[in-house]
Amino acid sequence: MKLRAIVAIASLFALPAGAQDIGLDLGSIGLAANVETLEGKPANLSEYVGQRPVVMEFWATWCGNCHELEPSLKALYEKYSDRVAFVGVAVSVNQSPGRVKAYVEKNKLPWIQVFDRKGEASGAYDAPATSYVVILDKAGKVVYTGLGGKQNLEPAIRKALDQ
Repeated sequence: MKLRAIVAIASLFALPAGAQDIGLDLGSIGLAANVETLEGKPANLSEYVGQRPVVMEFWATWCGNCHELEPSLKALYEKYSDRVAFVGVAVSVNQSPGRVKAYVEKNKLPWIQVFDRKGEASGAYDAPATSYVVILDKAGKVVYTGLGGKQNLEPAIRKALDQ
C-alpha cells in the first residue's frame, strides 16, 4: 500500500525528467515481476524480457502525461511492433482491471496490457511515477528510462534494436 501511495503522490508532482534522471540504471537487467492480465489471469513481466527489445510504460487512465505520450507510442507501435514488444503496465492506484480494459478498448491501445495490482512491477522497475518508460534491448538490458509526456523514444528503440 505504501508504494501505491508514493506512486500516486509522485505522479501528481512529477515534472518531465530527462532520460536517465530517474529509475533503473542503464545496463541493468529487466526484472521479473508478478502482474496480471486485464482478464485477471497471473502473468509475469519476464515473459516479455530477453526475447526481443521491449518498450514498457507504467501508466494510468487518469495520468495526463500518459495521455500526452499515447500518440507517440501509437506511432512507434505502428512502426516497430514487428520487431519490438510494447507492454503497458497499468498501476493500480485508483484503477481496476475493468477500468483499464475499457480505457484500452476506447482509446484503441493495440499493445500488450497488464495490471500491477500489488505494485510489484512498479517496485521492481523503480517506477517513480506514471508515464515512466523503460526500454530494454533483446538481452533484457536497460537502454533507456524516462518520464513525462514528451519523451523522444525512437532513438532508444533504434539503439535497442542495434544491440
